[in-house]
Amino acid sequence: MKSLEEALAKHDVLLSNIKQNLPDLEKLLADVDSHWKAEDMFYRYYHRSYKVFYIQSLTKDIYETLKKISPNENKEDMASFFLNIIKEGASGKEFKFEYNRTWEKTCRPFLEAFFHSRYFLEMTIKYGKKYEKAPNLVDSGWAALLELYNIR
Repeated sequence: MKSLEEALAKHDVLLSNIKQNLPDLEKLLADVDSHWKAEDMFYRYYHRSYKVFYIQSLTKDIYETLKKISPNENKEDMASFFLNIIKEGASGKEFKFEYNRTWEKTCRPFLEAFFHSRYFLEMTIKYGKKYEKAPNLVDSGWAALLELYNIR
């Protein structure tokens, strides 16, 4: 980040991008939170069902949406922690019977990536509705979004 002014300008762009996409963000969250998506996928992890592998596509959808609203020129300029979680948990891995022996190690990253992505999606909606302009004193959820996009 070159200057405080540039960072604050990106805060405004982020909020504007969120507001412009709010209906789509809300629709995605409702879809992701539906019974046969998040609720069922969480159950599938504990049931040791191969269907838990499908949660990766939900996570990927959220990730792509978060990239779309990025205030950065390079849409993939996001927090390295988050990108590592996505890389491990939404890699497109396909079920193999051998994963039954390493279930937790193989599948837990899917849930971690999903919940991190879902959290950021929820924060975009919450603060897109709450703020009319990007604030100087920030709530933790908004600050987390600024960290996600490397603009804090």
